[in-house]
Amino acid sequence: MKADTHPHYHMIKVVMTDGTEYMTRSTYGKEGDTLNLDIDPNTHPAWTGGSQQLLDRGGRLSKFNSRFGSLGQTKK
Repeated sequence: MKADTHPHYHMIKVVMTDGTEYMTRSTYGKEGDTLNLDIDPNTHPAWTGGSQQLLDRGGRLSKFNSRFGSLGQTKK
């Protein structure tokens, strides 16, 4: 195996959006650096199940629903 092909793996401090901190091993920065997160599992809607609404700007959503709204319905 070639020498010096892998990045340096070391301990860093991660600060989440609510201020909690933890130490982890990473290739980010250098030993002892701090990584401040802008988005984390405590705040991101993908993990929190946020109630995000679709906005109908310019009637595009209603136009799509009128054209393809019945696509998933079964015929009886």
